[in-house]
Amino acid sequence: MSVDKESLQYIDYSVYEHQMDMTLSRDFWQSQLQGYNFEYQLSLPTDRQRLSNQQRSALASITQITFDDDVTTEFLKYASAQQVTPFQLGLATFYTFLFKLTYGQTDICISCLNANRYRNELENMIGMFVATLPYRIQLDCHWLFDELVKHVREKCLSILEHAHYPLQYILAESHLNPSNVSFLETMFDFIIVPPGSGELCFNDATLEDIS
Repeated sequence: MSVDKESLQYIDYSVYEHQMDMTLSRDFWQSQLQGYNFEYQLSLPTDRQRLSNQQRSALASITQITFDDDVTTEFLKYASAQQVTPFQLGLATFYTFLFKLTYGQTDICISCLNANRYRNELENMIGMFVATLPYRIQLDCHWLFDELVKHVREKCLSILEHAHYPLQYILAESHLNPSNVSFLETMFDFIIVPPGSGELCFNDATLEDIS
């Protein structure tokens, strides 16, 4: 297995990140979150009373919903017609779902994951780049769903330009404790698993699952 010593390494990225001028990104995130009440909790219809941080058990469960081929096909066709990615359409759908669950709350802020490999040199670099970021939207209850999708697309594209801004900076500038931030409690992600994902190739080496 050969390694190109001339290629960028993760330590190079770390140094570069600390040297970046993040003034524009800082201003962007301050503008995005201006006026948002970070103590505000989504009024989700849970089946039990919300516990304090000290009482939380850290136990969790997973509920899986499977969509049939017809729904999946229509989902992808709509995304293509609206010129949005499956992630963007899924996020718009999730906002709609939260709007209904909370009986019409319009100022919704949740978290999403970003790959954060915003330069070509970072695409194949080994290292942890994934960033968790707040995605806030202020819904208008008179919007058609097509309008919501358009707003979500614009929101996602603007965030991509500033996704390298670390979450810890956003929290620190808003004087927030990471252990008690409401938007981190609700997360959306959309994962596409391509065919052949059971194999991992790195230079001349191929790794396969063993059952």
